[in-house]
Amino acid sequence: MPIEAIIARYGIVAVFAGAGFEGETAAIAGGLLAHQGYFTLPAAMAAAALGSFVADQLFFLLGRRFRERRWVRKAQQRPAFARALGLLERYPRAFVFAFRFIYGIRTVSPVAIGTSNVPTRTFIAMNAVAAAVWGLLFVGLGFLFGRVIEASLGHLHRMHHLILLVVIALMIAIGAIQTIRWWSNEESE
Repeated sequence: MPIEAIIARYGIVAVFAGAGFEGETAAIAGGLLAHQGYFTLPAAMAAAALGSFVADQLFFLLGRRFRERRWVRKAQQRPAFARALGLLERYPRAFVFAFRFIYGIRTVSPVAIGTSNVPTRTFIAMNAVAAAVWGLLFVGLGFLFGRVIEASLGHLHRMHHLILLVVIALMIAIGAIQTIRWWSNEESE
């Protein structure tokens, strides 16, 4: 199967998964690939927003359901978790909206919010709005700066197969590393 067919068939899924597991890099790459014409800009934005929403919702529900488990208590001992809870206590609604934009606490924040008293309905609504804004912003950045990126890297359209393979490999590697880290943390408990 030619690479174009693979991209046409699985490209959006890669943006969805990458946005959920890795974040900004996958969303920006989705914008860049939309600029290259592999899929539409709205599709890339929707995939990134939905991937981010689903991942954060999952982590919130894990925090809510397993707040008394050892792995959550262990996570609560990390400085990023304490920082997330501190911000949540001071600015509950603003934090629920903005955590995905704050470097260093993005991954742990949904779990922290899940252990708090924030109602599930509130989190779902605010998570949906924030994920939409996040997806529009970062995919849009990748799309808008696609021309600048092309020019600075020497006409990416000539190397798009290689670049796409590198982006997909990086997303898979980051996902595997995150899974291994999570798995080894579970084993050490």
